[in-house]
Amino acid sequence: MTSKPLRVGVFSSKVYDRQYLTAANQGRHELLFLDTRLQADTLPLVKDIDTVCVFVNDRLDSTVIEGLKAHQVGHIALRCAGFNNVDLDAAKAAGISVSRIPAYSPEAVAEHTLALILTLNRRLHKAYNRVKEGNFSLDGLLGFNVHGKTIGIIGTGKIGMAFCRLLQGFGCRVLCHDIQEQADIGAIGAQYVDLDRLFAEADIISLHCPLTPDTHYLINDQRIAQMKQGVMLINTSRGAMIDSQAVIRGLKSGKIGYLGLDVYEMEGDLFFRDLSNEIIQDDVFLRLATFPNVLITGHQGFFTHEALTQIANVTLNNLDAFAKGKSDPNTFLISQ
Repeated sequence: MTSKPLRVGVFSSKVYDRQYLTAANQGRHELLFLDTRLQADTLPLVKDIDTVCVFVNDRLDSTVIEGLKAHQVGHIALRCAGFNNVDLDAAKAAGISVSRIPAYSPEAVAEHTLALILTLNRRLHKAYNRVKEGNFSLDGLLGFNVHGKTIGIIGTGKIGMAFCRLLQGFGCRVLCHDIQEQADIGAIGAQYVDLDRLFAEADIISLHCPLTPDTHYLINDQRIAQMKQGVMLINTSRGAMIDSQAVIRGLKSGKIGYLGLDVYEMEGDLFFRDLSNEIIQDDVFLRLATFPNVLITGHQGFFTHEALTQIANVTLNNLDAFAKGKSDPNTFLISQ
């Protein structure tokens, strides 16, 4: 229990955030739930707030960081694993500590990845709609056996390793790539290879690494040209790892035979909102959505009871640590 409760502005909050964070909080801190994103034009909302709690599409660039410093905000609590939306150098210079969720039910995202693969392959989304309309024809629903295929996994952190373990039961050949290799990768039937070999040999490629300058647009025209004809590409990590225009060209040429996305590089203006009665202005997203071999979900890979429980508990623990002046090397990216 903290000696001094924090006044926490929880940005980009949804009903489920309120439910799980309130349950985990148990009155420890004052949580102010705001459905708006934190960005330059919403900075006035941080007045009289000690800490901000943010999600994947809040934009904490240097301008916002300076605004937080001016309002004497001492801590940024990310309720996600990725931190590409925070200018860490600016935060360090401003004396603002940053915490994140280093791991929350990696199985949740790994299982969603597998769901995208199986749904795309067997056209389950199309079959569901057909049967509801009384159409039991199998024309156009032909799939392939995942058993025996080569799966390429880029990124073998906790989510990538969880996905590797899931694939054990499918009888797949698994090729992995990461700048930090796991010593036990062989024990789960996988092997590390360079990117050139992975792109050339994989029937299915799945992305599970953080967005950094090195991974930005990792999937581009050059890399797509290296892939097998008709490859399946899955992204459940960060949208900007894929050059959307290059992928559209790959889909049009047939090089990419299947595309499954749970993230999108410009998702900040789309995801986590109900736009069913509005005209979507993003022409690139709309073009992607027109392809019959593309399946897009709205960043829901993390969305399980277990994951939300873990996110809430770790977020509150991070807030407690900041309030007590302690730093945890497992959760704090920057410590004061």
